[in-house]
Amino acid sequence: MADTLAESPETLVDRALRRVTGLWRDMAEKVGGREPEDIAAQMRACLAGRGGEVSARARAAKLAALYRGLANGERVEFLRVLAGFDADPKAVERAIAAWAEAPEGAGKAAAKVQLRRALESPRIRLLTQFTAIPDGMKLLVDLREDLLGVADSDPLLQALEADLKTLLVSWFDLGFLELRRIDWNSPAALLEKLIRYEAVHRIESWEDLKNRLDSDRRCYAFFHPRMPAEPLIFVEIALVKGLASSVQALLDPNAVATDPATADTAIFYSINNCQRGLDGIAFGNFLIKRVVELLGQEFRGLKQFATLSPIPGFMRWLSAREEAADPTLLTPEEVTALRTAAGVPPETSGIAALQQLIARQEPTPEIRKALEPVLVRLCARYLAVEAGRNKKRAADPVAHFHLSNGARIERINWRGDTSKKGMRESAGLMVNYLYDLGVIEDNHEAYAGEGKRAMASGVKKLIKA
Repeated sequence: MADTLAESPETLVDRALRRVTGLWRDMAEKVGGREPEDIAAQMRACLAGRGGEVSARARAAKLAALYRGLANGERVEFLRVLAGFDADPKAVERAIAAWAEAPEGAGKAAAKVQLRRALESPRIRLLTQFTAIPDGMKLLVDLREDLLGVADSDPLLQALEADLKTLLVSWFDLGFLELRRIDWNSPAALLEKLIRYEAVHRIESWEDLKNRLDSDRRCYAFFHPRMPAEPLIFVEIALVKGLASSVQALLDPNAVATDPATADTAIFYSINNCQRGLDGIAFGNFLIKRVVELLGQEFRGLKQFATLSPIPGFMRWLSAREEAADPTLLTPEEVTALRTAAGVPPETSGIAALQQLIARQEPTPEIRKALEPVLVRLCARYLAVEAGRNKKRAADPVAHFHLSNGARIERINWRGDTSKKGMRESAGLMVNYLYDLGVIEDNHEAYAGEGKRAMASGVKKLIKA
């Protein structure tokens, strides 16, 4: 009895609301959509704030359950109604006039406070109310995911998405996040989510997952206290000797686990954002730096922290250069070598010969001799020279991520990923980005300020070739 009485009222309310939310969700699914007027009325009731805290939470929970029960098209209408709860233009105009007429000093400061209040949209108060209900934070993340899919063509939805992103940026500040290790003893529900969210190197089975969580492996994820069962982003690490060059070898289920105490290198081989509703909110750079600190404390023998990363934009770039008939792509000597290895007529273009050789699943030693140096050189150019729309930013998104975190382009690996996806996206190439703890900040500043990309001497030689 004493334990029951000691339980906080908030916990009791949360439990009750969770049960009620479930009932309302079931009702919403059975009844189907609602008219916009009905949705707007429920939103106005939430904003009116009649009754106490429990009543306010119950109204927000009912509105959340309604949204969860709507079909996709009906959700868009719900979002449009929500977006319509904007700041009152007349109130804003009055506040601006009052600020303009207010005397300097205290009068101006007070008028500025009133102007800020007038500019705050009622929809922000509505969004904030959801944080007080069970699973409310997850609802907001999912709501933004829905918005990202439809906001481009609707200025009102764009404004709602901007408001929600601003709130999520503050609520998902690094100071609120918890870094947790995931291992084979973690809850099964969490391990299932790991399988579902893995997008870089698909997890094929429970045995595959168990292999990735073995004694010489580590997996860490960021969690938010209001979403304790939902990873926000996670990273998978292999503890090995030397730089890894093949992801298939790294993930070989038949490979014998090594003693992690003998490892000198930590390889970050997969980083996955789990919540699309948090797109544009940076966690990855903090995650890597925190994990580097933890691994360095646990394993004193680690000398290198590096990645084995995909190059998802390489083949797209290569195809675009082919379509543009880029004369700088291949040297005459490379064209001759590629034609000879492919066994094609002299009038065949060098790019056509290159594409034919790439398409061959198991290259012979002769093909490899002609193909590997060309592909590695072109990939070095793509990673170290080519830029996107922002001329200071690397064209490849994964390269931009690691370079902006202070890593350097260390080595390009032939046949690093021979999966269908790896061959399709990067002709099987992978790249190691090295995190040298002594120069991470300098590299970051040089890339962020001047677009300067840190690279090893071997990569520099490739782009000068």
